[in-house]
Amino acid sequence: MDFKLRPWTPADLDSLVKYGNNPNIAQNMADVFPHPYTQEKGMAFIQMASSATPPNILCIEVDGEAAGGIGLHPQGDIYRKNAEMGYWLAEPYWGKGIITKAIVQMVAYGFEHWDISRIFARPFGRNIGSQKALEKAGFTLEARLEKTFYKNGAYEDELIYAVRKKA
Repeated sequence: MDFKLRPWTPADLDSLVKYGNNPNIAQNMADVFPHPYTQEKGMAFIQMASSATPPNILCIEVDGEAAGGIGLHPQGDIYRKNAEMGYWLAEPYWGKGIITKAIVQMVAYGFEHWDISRIFARPFGRNIGSQKALEKAGFTLEARLEKTFYKNGAYEDELIYAVRKKA
């Protein structure tokens, strides 16, 4: 299935809210990802995601509409050679290989645009789909931390996957 990564625009608001307002997505995201996902939260997100140059948070467009997002968050201080990756995809497109390909593209984009040597992602221990996507995209499991995430009243395992820039 074809998709493209591109900057977010105000025209993406309706599809962002339509697809983002899903408890099956929110349960695998940090609490900063709102649920319910309102128009107001969507406008604030698009404004924030559009503010960086180059943009570090991109829209995953499928069939002409915003169907997910993927971002790189460069770290500071002693972690400054690292960036954390986060992503989500609309549920109708799960299991089609889109997120794996988006991760691969975002890794290349990240190493091209920022002075980093490592990109990491921290999926929930129960999020097998995300773990498989990261592994297919070339990430290696570096650590499993037991019950470090607290989401919806329960402790969850945190996995740390990473990929390093090739010399």
